[in-house]
Amino acid sequence: MAHLGHGRRRALAVPVGLALTASLAFLPSVAASAAPLGNTADSVTAAKPAATGPKLSYVANLNVYATATAAKKAIERAGGTVVVAHEQIGVIVAHSENPDFAKQLRAQRGLFASVGATRTTALKAVQTTEEGTTQTLSAADAAKAAAQAEPGQEPLESNQWDLRAIKADAAHKINDGSPDVTVGVIDTGVDDTHPDLAPNFSKEQSANCVGGVADTTDGAWRPYPNGSDHGTHVAGTIAAARNGIGVSGVAPGAKVAGIKVSEPGTSLFYTEAVVCGFMFAAEKGIEVTNNSYYVDPWNYTCKNDDDQKALVEALTRATKYAERKGVLSVASAGNSNHDLAADSIEDTTSPNDSTPVPRTIDPKVCLDLPTQLPGVVTVSATGDKGLKSYYSSYGLGVVDVAAPGGDKWQVPATPDANGRVLSTVPGGGYGYKQGTSMAGPHVAGVAALLKSAHPNATPSQLQAMLKAQATKVACPEKIYDATGNLVNATTCTAKWGQTAYYGSGVVDALKAVQ
Repeated sequence: MAHLGHGRRRALAVPVGLALTASLAFLPSVAASAAPLGNTADSVTAAKPAATGPKLSYVANLNVYATATAAKKAIERAGGTVVVAHEQIGVIVAHSENPDFAKQLRAQRGLFASVGATRTTALKAVQTTEEGTTQTLSAADAAKAAAQAEPGQEPLESNQWDLRAIKADAAHKINDGSPDVTVGVIDTGVDDTHPDLAPNFSKEQSANCVGGVADTTDGAWRPYPNGSDHGTHVAGTIAAARNGIGVSGVAPGAKVAGIKVSEPGTSLFYTEAVVCGFMFAAEKGIEVTNNSYYVDPWNYTCKNDDDQKALVEALTRATKYAERKGVLSVASAGNSNHDLAADSIEDTTSPNDSTPVPRTIDPKVCLDLPTQLPGVVTVSATGDKGLKSYYSSYGLGVVDVAAPGGDKWQVPATPDANGRVLSTVPGGGYGYKQGTSMAGPHVAGVAALLKSAHPNATPSQLQAMLKAQATKVACPEKIYDATGNLVNATTCTAKWGQTAYYGSGVVDALKAVQ
């Protein structure tokens, strides 16, 4: 994933005054805590609190009976400024320098179900990595690939072992995917000027969501200058065009859109931006989103913490809304080699925007977001030999499917003999990366092929087909560790026709189009 942190790996004020619609009624956590408003908003002190703390961003999740007008007044009285209100889901993004801002709003239980800061300190430039720097394709390797390309292949396709691993090369002889299907890349930005991406790029469905408000200015979705190539690499794996130039995507006939959510100068993805990304995708008719990151600053976001609980709630509302609007969300499992179904996990990197405090978490209470949210397809990574990648997180009943993410220890018999995934990078080039960030887009691409073949399929039906069509893989006897040694695969368990490493199996692009 992009964080790129536990192993994957961020506008203007808008007036609020519209009543919340009945669409909130489906949220049990909201309805259960709702209470008559009475004079709750009027009971807030009229004196504006002193701005004595750092300026932070907050999400305020409204109760089912609350109105945005009353919530806005409460936010302003607590020393906050409304940035945007997602009225469809009852989530308001606000800024405040009042250190007691969230506490004061939480006390108004008739209005707010939960309120929390989306970060722990004022934003500072922090570059986190997890998959390492991109390895650029050399001219020599490009020439070797082109020399061995077979008729009908793209010039660099002989190096794309990952396409063959999921039978995408065979699928392309039947169906490349439909231009009526768009995959939204919620990430660090996409370079739509790349010659392999330009033919399939949808500007009308692209935006910069950093800060929480969608900016659709031309080019706003592109990576920052000298910024991360992560989103562009992901986009190429999904839908690089078959145009005789470079590589091929899994669904080279589908459209791809860029939704930038990473903060400038960082690879940090905060809740307000990610919520904006899901809402934008939902409203713009995007069919699939790829999410190769975790939501900062928490490697695992805990529902038993007041602030973190609000982040889980806001993101849950956003992904559920997107699903109701026809969006299937795909997310990477993470690169920490953690068992997401374990009784406990040691989290040593949270929060990653200030000083991390090591903690032991229960992964059933503290979630990897968005990958562990309901309805989201969770993807683990494999290498060329079909083994779980040494870095990939896993979990019986948590991982849905697996896909190629690359593994430097599983070296394929390709012209470049590189076990990582080759894809597009900004500036018209190509490079290798490995991570569950690279596995997710393979699944998003297969989902696009499925949606092309079954245009009326719902997100839940697409997910069921991904699982049913996946190639079953048993637990292996051995896997590679981080140092390249083969070790016993004692952490792989199997039950219900699934395994901890591969879920229902490795996705199959050929079955998706048959």
